[in-house]
Amino acid sequence: MQEPRRTQKDRSEAMRALLLRVGRDLFVRNGFAATGTPEIVAEAGVTRGALYHHFADKEDLFTAVIRAEAEAVAAEIEAVDYSGLSGIEALVRGGEAFLAAMGEPGRARLMLVEAPAVLDPAVLAEIDAATGGRTLEAGLAAAGVAPAGPLSALLSAAYDRAALAIDRGAAAEDWVQAVERLVRGVVR
Repeated sequence: MQEPRRTQKDRSEAMRALLLRVGRDLFVRNGFAATGTPEIVAEAGVTRGALYHHFADKEDLFTAVIRAEAEAVAAEIEAVDYSGLSGIEALVRGGEAFLAAMGEPGRARLMLVEAPAVLDPAVLAEIDAATGGRTLEAGLAAAGVAPAGPLSALLSAAYDRAALAIDRGAAAEDWVQAVERLVRGVVR
């Protein structure tokens, strides 16, 4: 039996996914600055035209990689069962989910080292507001914290610092406990 023909949309989505995967791998391995578009297309086995059909330039590809990483983190946070938890317990569990999600190899480097060095702060803020920042702010609001925005930004920085420390080999349990104490101290 012959396989059904793939539609143009299917081929386009597959090409975009391939470029995102290859771009992610190279950005993790080499960093943004040391990764060139010739290397990306060679590793993907495609033409430069294919790359530029889907992405305006290397920074556009990198932005899409960061957006995909942020969406994956938010999805892992949202996958936690929060039913029956108090607002503070839900915040703690969500923070644990964030730190676990940031344990994906290369993710901390991409999101917390490379992205701030490459992308405009407004772009990063937009991505965060649509993903992990949204989940943290919603958790704070559910716990009755107002205004949630400024505290969300401060707690986000603490979680990012913890994720970087864990990524660099620090004891995860120590950082998880430290951030939990911080959250419990702030949200009463």
